[in-house]
Amino acid sequence: MMSGMSNGGSGVIPIEGAVMRRAVPDDASEVLVLQRCCWVDEAIANETLDIAALHESLEDVRAWLNDWTTSCVRIAGRLVGAVRARREGSSWEIGRLMVAPDLAGQGLGRWLLRLAEEQAPADVESITLFTGAQSTRNIAMYERAGFVRAPLPAPPGAIRLAKRLDPDREVTGGERRCRR
Repeated sequence: MMSGMSNGGSGVIPIEGAVMRRAVPDDASEVLVLQRCCWVDEAIANETLDIAALHESLEDVRAWLNDWTTSCVRIAGRLVGAVRARREGSSWEIGRLMVAPDLAGQGLGRWLLRLAEEQAPADVESITLFTGAQSTRNIAMYERAGFVRAPLPAPPGAIRLAKRLDPDREVTGGERRCRR
């Protein structure tokens, strides 16, 4: 577990008292609750309930916890943030980046995004993710982090964003330089 400490290049968790650790199967029910809470705002912004995160069951979450590298952030035992990532061919796919609504705007989402990026294996060529096409706050955060809209497949009503990784990047201590 990591509390208020540096995690490679991602730095100190930006919220006092926050602790990060890898998700375990017992986290599934809390991840599901946080996920539904966070994706309600997505549904409102995108004017649709047809968002996979809103329809996943507890069994679905348990299954993807086994298939994705998932990090959770807690404060005083409360799950307040999470992100998942995994290899998809030559790309590192980031997904389900979520922050409790009462903590939005405090930098935890940006910190989780950097954490997930730093977990990318050295031999991947790009980092990709998707978000709602009308999720302006999410899109702005991803673009500030160097992601660009990509002409790649995305679920209906979503856009895919990507960041190409510099093939000559140095990989030391989990940090890598990315093309912006």
